[in-house]
Amino acid sequence: MLRETIDIPTSAGTAEAYVTRPDEHDHPGVLLYMDAIGIRPRLRDMADRIAGWGYVVMVPNLFYRDGTIDDLQPRVDLTVAGNREAFFAEAMPRVHALVPELAAADADIYVHRLQHLPGVRDSPIGCVGYCMGGALSLRSAGLHSNAVAAAASFHGGNLVTDAETSPHLIATRSRARLYLGHADNDPSMPRDKIAVLESAFESAGLLFVSKVYPEAAHGFTMADTPVYQEDGAERHFTALEDLFHHGLMQ
Repeated sequence: MLRETIDIPTSAGTAEAYVTRPDEHDHPGVLLYMDAIGIRPRLRDMADRIAGWGYVVMVPNLFYRDGTIDDLQPRVDLTVAGNREAFFAEAMPRVHALVPELAAADADIYVHRLQHLPGVRDSPIGCVGYCMGGALSLRSAGLHSNAVAAAASFHGGNLVTDAETSPHLIATRSRARLYLGHADNDPSMPRDKIAVLESAFESAGLLFVSKVYPEAAHGFTMADTPVYQEDGAERHFTALEDLFHHGLMQ
């Protein structure tokens, strides 16, 4: 694997991004949107695994306005009781500050930078997001319908809201293959909201799969937290590999 951290200039500062690729050959690009915990060893491992399927994966620091990757990553073991809650008390103001308008402007920059990275094939890209990143993945698919051919959200929170900028509404503009892996026990995306999302996608004629992962909690793919579910995480990798294979490799 070839790995590096790059700087992405924006009007609000410099966003770092972790970039990983299997080799020096050209490959399709994948934009990975982090969860609220940010870029740390677990997320890098996940990006590396995806890159190993034959992609150039870029993981931007979505909270660059608040600090660098090193500034913001956890300093404690999040699997220890109380540590995860304490970290999220600190992280959630950053999540709420990344309003749709800012996120959309950033996505424009991230998509463009990924497409023009050395070794990224001149072809449509893929997106995948976790937790808060799930909403950003869907928004990117809708706002960049000509660029994004496959997009996924895993344990994405607040994918359906009453706002005109709701991720599920923006995503109806997409022409990509979509995959949504919902957590069974997730108050940020309950069953009634899943039904609203599925209805909107069906009405828009989107090509999508929407699955509820049984007995899974919000964040179930993250092995560095107490909600990790190994079986669900492995199922998610299988589904994501299949999505990208059919959406980006055909």
